[in-house]
Amino acid sequence: MNDPVRQLTELDNRQGGGLYREAPGNIEAEQALLGAILVNNEAYYRVSDFLKPGHLHEPLHRKIFEVAGDIIRMGKTANPVTIKTFLPADEKVGDMTVAQYLARLATEAVTIINAEDYGRAIYDLALRRSLITIGEDMVNIAFDAPLDMPPQSQIEDAERRLFELAETGRYDGGFQSFNDAVALAIDMAGAAYQRDGGLSGISTGISQLDKRMGGLQPSDLIIIAGRPGMGKTSLATNIAYNIANAYEHEVQADGTAKAINGGVVGFYSLEMSSEQLATRIISEQTEIPSSKIRRGEISEPDFEMLVECSQHMQKTPFYIDQTGGISIAQLAARARRLKRQRGLDLLIVDYIQLMTGAKKAGDNRVQEITEITTGLKALAKELNVPIVALSQLSRQVENRDDRRPQLADLRESGSIEQDADVVLFVYREEYYIQNAEPRRSPEEVAADVKTEEYLRWEEKMAKVRGTADVIIAKQRHGPTGTVSLGFQAEFTRFSDLADNSYLQYSQD
Repeated sequence: MNDPVRQLTELDNRQGGGLYREAPGNIEAEQALLGAILVNNEAYYRVSDFLKPGHLHEPLHRKIFEVAGDIIRMGKTANPVTIKTFLPADEKVGDMTVAQYLARLATEAVTIINAEDYGRAIYDLALRRSLITIGEDMVNIAFDAPLDMPPQSQIEDAERRLFELAETGRYDGGFQSFNDAVALAIDMAGAAYQRDGGLSGISTGISQLDKRMGGLQPSDLIIIAGRPGMGKTSLATNIAYNIANAYEHEVQADGTAKAINGGVVGFYSLEMSSEQLATRIISEQTEIPSSKIRRGEISEPDFEMLVECSQHMQKTPFYIDQTGGISIAQLAARARRLKRQRGLDLLIVDYIQLMTGAKKAGDNRVQEITEITTGLKALAKELNVPIVALSQLSRQVENRDDRRPQLADLRESGSIEQDADVVLFVYREEYYIQNAEPRRSPEEVAADVKTEEYLRWEEKMAKVRGTADVIIAKQRHGPTGTVSLGFQAEFTRFSDLADNSYLQYSQD
C-alpha cells in the first residue's frame, strides 16, 4: 500500500529540496572574504561601498566585518590580533575560540583579487533572503486577512518594501548608527561646498529663493500656498522647469544615473491638463502670452519660436501625470515606478485639496487631508527627494485688511503646517490693488481726466507692479522672512528682482 505523505516528500525532494528549506547563505564565501580582509585590508574597500554587516548570514561574521570596518576606517590595521579584543572572548565556534577562528580565517584566506566576487555573492544571497521574508509576510498577512489591512493596502505595503529593497538593498529600516548619520551630513556639506552657488539642495533657478532655503532639500515636504490668482501654480511650474532644464548627470558604478545639476521632475497636475501645463511653460520660455497661444494670435516668427522651444522641451526630463482625484496610495505607487524607470529628483503635486484619502467610515475631510500630508512626508523620506505640494488658503484671508497669508490660513487641516518642513506663501499685492481701481466715467476716460483718488491708486500700482512676495512662513533648516520677486503675469513667470534692496529678512 502506497504512503501518500512519503510520496509527497519524495516528489518535493526531487523538485529542489525537502519540505523545510533553509534561507540561502554561503558561509564559505563569507569566510573567504573575511580572511582576505584580515590578510590585506585593501580588500575591505573593494566591497564596502555595497556590502554592509547586515548582509552577512552568520551573526559572528557580521560582527567581525563590522569591527574590521571600524578599525580600517580609523586608519588602523585590522588583523586577528587587533580584532579579537572587540569580540566576545568566551564565544565558541565549534571546538575553537574566537581568537583561534580568526587565525584560521587569515591562514586559509584567498587572494584580494577574488574579494569583490565573494562580496557580490554574499550581497545577492542577502537580497534573496530579504525577498523570501517579504514573500512569507505577504502570504501570512493574506491568509490572516486582518480587518484593518484590506488587500489594496497589502499590495501597497509590499510594493513599498520591494521598492526599498531594490533601491537600497534593505527594506527593514531600523536604527542607523550615529557614525553613518554623521558621514551623510559631511557628504551633504561637501556636495554643497563643491556645487555652484554653495547649495546643499537642488537649485530652484531663482537665486534669491535659493539663498534663503539653500535649494530644495531631499526628503523635505515643501508647501506652496496662496489664494486663487496669486500665482502658486506658476511658481511651481517655474521651479519644476528650471530644475528639469538644468539636468546634468553622471553614470555611477552600478550603471544608474545620478544628477549632478538640476534633476528629473515628476509633476502631478490634478487641476490642469498636461497640454495647459505645457502651454504655460512655453509661454514662460518664449515670452509669448499664453492667451495669444491658445487663440492662435501669433506671427510666423512667434510660431517658429514656439516650435524651437517645444523641440528643446521634449528633451528635458519632465514627466506629467494629469490624473484627477488621485489617492495618496496611487500617487506613491506611480512615483516609485517613475524613480525606478526614469529616475526622480523632484516631485510636485498641484494641489493637495484635489487629492483623495482612503475614505474610511467616519472620516471627515480634515482627517483625509491629515492622511494625505502624512503620506506625502513619508513618501519624501522614502524616495529621498523633495516634494513640493500646493495648497489652497481659506477665504478668511479676504476678510482682513492685511491680506498677507499666515500659517493659520492653511485650509482644512493643521497637519499641513505640522508635516511640512517648509511653508511658502505666494502673495501679490498688485492683484488686490489692481482689482480696487477707482471707477471713471466714459467722459473722464476719453479726456484722460484723473481724480485725486485715481492718482493715489496709480501711485500704489506703480510701487507693486510686476512684483510678488514669497513669504517663508516656516522653515525647519533656516530663517523665515519674505523674498520679493519679479512677476510677469502675461508669461506666468517669476524671476529675481534686479534691485537686491527688495530682499527683506526676519529671523525666528
